[in-house]
Amino acid sequence: MRDGLGPARVRLRGGAVLVEFADRFGEAAAQKVLDGEVFTADGEVVGAATVLQPNSVVYLYRDLPDEVPVPFDMPIVYRDENVVVVDKPHFLATMPRGSHVAETALVRLRRELDVPELSPAHRLDRLTAGVLVFTTRRAVRGAYQTLFARGEVAKTYLARSSAPHTGHEFPVTVRSRIVKRRGSLQACEEPGEPNAETVVEHMGDGRYRLTPRTGRTHQLRVHMNSLGLPIDGDPLYPDVVEVAAGDFSAPLRLLAQTLEFTDPITGLHRRFTSARSL
Repeated sequence: MRDGLGPARVRLRGGAVLVEFADRFGEAAAQKVLDGEVFTADGEVVGAATVLQPNSVVYLYRDLPDEVPVPFDMPIVYRDENVVVVDKPHFLATMPRGSHVAETALVRLRRELDVPELSPAHRLDRLTAGVLVFTTRRAVRGAYQTLFARGEVAKTYLARSSAPHTGHEFPVTVRSRIVKRRGSLQACEEPGEPNAETVVEHMGDGRYRLTPRTGRTHQLRVHMNSLGLPIDGDPLYPDVVEVAAGDFSAPLRLLAQTLEFTDPITGLHRRFTSARSL
């Protein structure tokens, strides 16, 4: 771990590492080899003359992209020897991906708490705020991640939509098949066996309580849009709207309000609530 970030892992085609890096990734990557910034799995420095077998793995630390700081705090809701629970703000990604690396909840927490094995037990979309759980140790990571993967965590979200809700009787259960394809910003609903289910309750004044029973990508946003109730501030549904990197003026009105589960390590009942509002 270096400044909250682990190294990138690269599987090789085989041969001279310097030549392969130059061919596959360009001069900047090759320069990392020359500068002694690429390592084998056992920590040996890869040099200009290093030759490795096909399917060998090497590691390097990526150069961080220029990022616009996300100007919102991330309070810690709860912490013990196994988990750290935070109240994530809008616009902060859960973990590094694409152009969001240092400005992510994971890297912020690793730097703040100096816990190198910190890892998310689940994820929230970058634009969604609310309760987010991290594990502190590799030894317990699988137990908590499995809990979320099996759907054994009760989740409640709050959303706001300014669209009129005429024609619907609430609560309503929305079931559909949601598919998110690589390269597409939007997820879409397709014919076939449903793989996503959400209970939607109307709370009055454009406010809705959403209870997902599955966890597909963009599920709540897709299901609200399918009801003709796109969530306020959504730049993807119903239409893709370009938003400047430093524009924090119109957050998605979607909040992960509560998480509730039986702790897989201690057996205790856990309930965490966001202090944020819509």
